[in-house]
Amino acid sequence: MRAALIANSGDADPGFVGRSLRQRGFSFTEFIREYWEEWPSLGGIDLVVSMGSSWSTYWEKHSGPITTEQHLIRQAIANGIPVLGICFGGQQLATVLGGTVTNAQSPEIGWFRVENVPETAESAPKCLTEGPWMQWHYDRFSVPSGATVLAESPVGPQAIVCGRALGLQFHPEATESIVRQWSAGEGVDELASLKISPQNLLAETSDTVVDAERRCDELVAWFLDDVAQRHIHTP
Repeated sequence: MRAALIANSGDADPGFVGRSLRQRGFSFTEFIREYWEEWPSLGGIDLVVSMGSSWSTYWEKHSGPITTEQHLIRQAIANGIPVLGICFGGQQLATVLGGTVTNAQSPEIGWFRVENVPETAESAPKCLTEGPWMQWHYDRFSVPSGATVLAESPVGPQAIVCGRALGLQFHPEATESIVRQWSAGEGVDELASLKISPQNLLAETSDTVVDAERRCDELVAWFLDDVAQRHIHTP
């Protein structure tokens, strides 16, 4: 089985998500956003995974790759190909489904728990709310018509399902090396502006990632066994 991995150059590590998918027989074809004009077709693709980004979906300066990615996600949905959107990828999915992406009232950077929505608590996997997830975002998405919210935080929706698509605002893929990379370079100034200690963030990451990996694997398993297998009604 083959998955299309949509990501930015230099940040295409699918981390724990990639590990879980590979263990279940998936290999990856990379769709690098900066090289969007060279993307192959979705022929032979069984799953689309849209990763996070330092971009915002409404940035005009990157409108070419952003709209091309939205077209690809729309095409995948139309063809019944399951879609997993993570952070920016979740925002892209929400946009395709008719939602909007706006600047959040406050950013979320660090390890935060998400909460069940009472109406859908029984249908959400337990791993969603069993522990904190890595968050690193400044935007939020609205809930598109027809989508179901499974989890939320004070900032906004954190997990939505629509058909065979799952959109997440948090980063289940985050390994220690990924968080270390995000905390370096431009991340140093980001953390400083929010008065977050990089050392404390990395220490919390070290204490959390073992359980986060377990919950990520359970989340991927649930996505593949439940969401990706849902019957799609066609006219």
